[in-house]
Amino acid sequence: MTSYKTPLPAPPERPLVRVLRDRAAGRCLLAVLVSGFGTSALWLVSGVWTKELTGSDGLAALCAFALWAPTLAGPLLGAIADRVRRRRLLVAVNLALACLVLALFAVEGPGRLWLLFAVLFLYGACGVVTDAAESAWVAGAVPADVLGELNGLRMSVNEGVKIVAPLAGAALFTAYGGARVALLDAVTFVAAAGLFASVRGRDPRPVRRAGARAADGLRELWRHGELRPLLLSGSGVMALSGVTGASVFAVVDGLGRAPAFTGVLYAVQGVGSVAAGALSGGLLRRLGARRFAAYGIALFALGAAVRAVPYDAAVLVGSAAIGVGLPCPLVAALTAVQRALPDAVLGRASAAAHTLLFTPGALTLAVGAGLVVVAPVGVLLPVVGGAGLLLAAACHGGRGSEAAVTAPG
Repeated sequence: MTSYKTPLPAPPERPLVRVLRDRAAGRCLLAVLVSGFGTSALWLVSGVWTKELTGSDGLAALCAFALWAPTLAGPLLGAIADRVRRRRLLVAVNLALACLVLALFAVEGPGRLWLLFAVLFLYGACGVVTDAAESAWVAGAVPADVLGELNGLRMSVNEGVKIVAPLAGAALFTAYGGARVALLDAVTFVAAAGLFASVRGRDPRPVRRAGARAADGLRELWRHGELRPLLLSGSGVMALSGVTGASVFAVVDGLGRAPAFTGVLYAVQGVGSVAAGALSGGLLRRLGARRFAAYGIALFALGAAVRAVPYDAAVLVGSAAIGVGLPCPLVAALTAVQRALPDAVLGRASAAAHTLLFTPGALTLAVGAGLVVVAPVGVLLPVVGGAGLLLAAACHGGRGSEAAVTAPG
């Protein structure tokens, strides 16, 4: 007797498989991995190098500021990505960065420190351009249903290399000096350029708008009814994250641990972010942008509040929750920008979105450093948690139409 059985549904593809099956998405992810490794290594080593040459903590801290400062000009720099073929721009800028960092071989003493800061500033400016070009290019080169997975995995890769690369950079610096770390970074940029160059086709010349200006990206973001709350929510949670970041040493002090224990907290948070990035694509499709962002903000808020409890287990759980929750509103906002805005302004709009999302966190690091002096973390972090829950509720409420951020406009 013949037996008829209903075939079992095929198991869902894993996010990494979905991304790697698409040539453009897979090469982009690998380029982020290799160039991000070199960038993270040089970011740490630049401060150590400056400290070793000058003995100044202030000058060492300025290295991070030199890298970050160009993001303030994001809308202006991002406009470059709307004027040329984006994949070619990615190849050219990565090769230019490979040449640029080799100038650090000339830094042999405090008298040449100006060269290190100049390289870091130009490095940061080129990074703004490549971020904008990459976001705009993949929006047209990658299928819309893969964008969420790609953005989530990019976040995972970025967080993952931040755990490993600084240690590798520090070891290389200790053994051979800063110039060898610069050489490593140059090699990673050449590799990234090769990966982008290996993707054939799907690199159209952007359509220019008559009278287009750098401010058009900000204008497009602000007038888009569904993008605006996502960007404001993302900016808000990043501002709160600056306060939690500034309080980490006070948290460790409350545990009675040595300052080096902060490395454990950052590692746990990084692992949480890697996990969040890997799951983001599927959750974004299932929940929609607003709910996905809101749940992530709520998880971050709870993690911040729990980290105020002076026990190792609570602080570790809180750090993991922060790591899982914080990437969610960022992935939701950046993916929505890619899907909703026209190609002609996507480069400058992507750069403007990065500026709006990441600048508040950098600014509130300084504010948080002052707050931890006057307020105990047992009070400060629950306040941050409460503010985060209010922000999550505002993001979740009035969801409106998710269609507005799931199809190109």
